[in-house]
Amino acid sequence: MLEDAVSKFVAHLTDHPAIFNIEDSRPLPGIEWQLRVDRAEAARFGADVALVGAMVQLVTNGIKIGEYRPDDSDDEIDIRVRYPLASRNLTQIDELRIPTANGLVPISTFVTREPAQKVSTIRRTDLRRTITIDADVRPAFLPSDVVLELRDLAPTLGIDPRVGIAFRGSTEDQEEDEQFLLQAMLMALAMMAIILVTQFNSLYQAGLILTAVLFSTGGVLLGHLIMGKPFGIIMSSVGVITLAGIVVNNNIVFIDTYNVLRARGAAAYDAVIRTCAIRLRPVLLTTVTTIIGLMPMVLGININLIERDVSIGAPSSQWWTQLASSVAGGLAFATVLTLFLTPSLLLVQANASKRRAERREQRGLAAPT
Repeated sequence: MLEDAVSKFVAHLTDHPAIFNIEDSRPLPGIEWQLRVDRAEAARFGADVALVGAMVQLVTNGIKIGEYRPDDSDDEIDIRVRYPLASRNLTQIDELRIPTANGLVPISTFVTREPAQKVSTIRRTDLRRTITIDADVRPAFLPSDVVLELRDLAPTLGIDPRVGIAFRGSTEDQEEDEQFLLQAMLMALAMMAIILVTQFNSLYQAGLILTAVLFSTGGVLLGHLIMGKPFGIIMSSVGVITLAGIVVNNNIVFIDTYNVLRARGAAAYDAVIRTCAIRLRPVLLTTVTTIIGLMPMVLGININLIERDVSIGAPSSQWWTQLASSVAGGLAFATVLTLFLTPSLLLVQANASKRRAERREQRGLAAPT
């Protein structure tokens, strides 16, 4: 079942434009020769199986007669006796003479040579028989896209359902990194939520700040789209986690100013307008300075001050392009949310609270005395 499944999969991979250097661990077809000794006939001539095996070794690996360790080596070397290279062949086995008490007896008298299918190594993973397929992806294609295509293709190849298919290698490592970073992101958001709720004493405002973090991922994807870079699981995800701290900071400062103005007796609309005017410059300065500082990494510019050389697209700068694009694009998008969406949602909360208070007053006046 395994060899049939591998044959079908390899046949499709061979025609795939994105895949090359295809290899698999299927055993190569081959023949091994088995020597069968007629023990009764060998005993009649005074020969035994051990003697026959020793004579055959002269044609194959040789008979070990001792060991030798050179002065410049810590390992011992076997000393073996065997026929010259020109005489080590199948024909020579048939011409061997076995020394017995009655003289030299041809080996073919009581030994037959039969061909059989070669038995190769059987590989197992977690006690299950396994055959691996290795391949490379051409630079113009993304490995993750190719793997998704192969996952959808596997059920249509007519492979026996008892054969399981697992994608290992870099794909498995990428999935593990993705799970780890997802857990780290959720843990960071949970810790932020706990701190924000305890400080603002408002689930709505804490949720408003965390919502801005989630919305900023749209800017991350937009930044990658503009730069023409794929979304890297490690570097781009780390950029998203880094971006969350900056976005949270801008929204905390904005909402804190709004709460202070409201506590001083300002109306909700006036407090929102004044907060936008007060916090416009700090938010824009934070955004502009951060984005300008990240532009060398976003554009892949490498500056060597000692040799006074500027290069673009150097290997050391390409490593950080995805992370910088995530932070720069997400921060630019989140700034718009901070200046327009956040004050709008704060005003929505104030109007909703005002309407609920008015309805409670109306119900209180309408209640019988």
